[in-house]
Amino acid sequence: MQSQHASNRIAAYSTPVILSGLLLGLVVLVALFGDKALARTAAETLVRVVLVVSLWIFVGNSGVISFGHAGYMAIGAYCSAWLTLKPQSKALFLPDLPDWLMQAQWPVFPAAIAGGVLAAFIALVSGAAILRLSGIAASIATFAFLAIVNTVYSNWEGVTGATSSVVGLPRYVDQWVALGWAVAAILAANLYANSASGLALRATREDEVAARASGIDMYRHRLLSLVISGFFTGVSGALLGHSIGVLNPDSFYLGITFISLAMLVVGGIGSLSGAVMGVLLLSLLIELLVRAEQGVAIGATHFAIPSGSQEILIGIAMILVLIVRPNGLTAGKEFKLKPQWLRQSRMYGAKSTN
Repeated sequence: MQSQHASNRIAAYSTPVILSGLLLGLVVLVALFGDKALARTAAETLVRVVLVVSLWIFVGNSGVISFGHAGYMAIGAYCSAWLTLKPQSKALFLPDLPDWLMQAQWPVFPAAIAGGVLAAFIALVSGAAILRLSGIAASIATFAFLAIVNTVYSNWEGVTGATSSVVGLPRYVDQWVALGWAVAAILAANLYANSASGLALRATREDEVAARASGIDMYRHRLLSLVISGFFTGVSGALLGHSIGVLNPDSFYLGITFISLAMLVVGGIGSLSGAVMGVLLLSLLIELLVRAEQGVAIGATHFAIPSGSQEILIGIAMILVLIVRPNGLTAGKEFKLKPQWLRQSRMYGAKSTN
């Protein structure tokens, strides 16, 4: 019995190894056979993995759809910009920053951590109010939070540059840096999902009344998951800013909100594997459609789909996937080693020893 329990735990913790190996394989293939454009696409995809896995930590475990995570992303992105931009650039674009922040010029890694910590703190403060609600009311409250963040950052001219783009961020995020953070987010998500808090939170997702009757403090577990989710979402914002070198509040509003939720739903909101696969598959589809809009030359003929078709075709693809697989492509199942495989490998190991 103990051996079976140990095998089940090992199988559960094999999920991040499998997902990380998949991402590593993709990055190695791009490094060996891809060009600079494909390397940039790989980096953007891995940043999306960090974002969607962060979103899954809260949404996948609690069952509460959040429209506000792009707000945490903006908070992390601008915090990293405040800490890494050169003082001359801050004086030009962000003249109202405090003197200590105006002169600060941190290394990029601590700045990304600081962006995540600030986003986690804001998640704690906002979640303390929002998570007293449940269901659709909580989801609407998260959208209100996103609107507040976007309005503040779009009008705080001396601190965020308002609607003008902040340029000059160090562009250090390549596919390897993004891969490191994607693996870290996957490991953290898996650890939380298999922790006592994660298991309790999923119990509230399945049956809120029964969970309350069992003494589970739903509010506390939801708030903890939101704080962890907010940290990695803030880091994903920092990574996005430092991958393109430019920040604008509109980059963290409705567009990225809906595409991240689409990736989560298409892959399968019930599993970490679904979150990662949704990012990979939709990112591949987006890249193919972008290239199709640019056009493909076949002989003397140039073929191209109409401009703006990308959003329409992605919407159609989402509808088709959800009709065929209502629970997403992975149907809520994880990629993991089966317990019987682990027991067989132990038996073979014991026989070879004897």
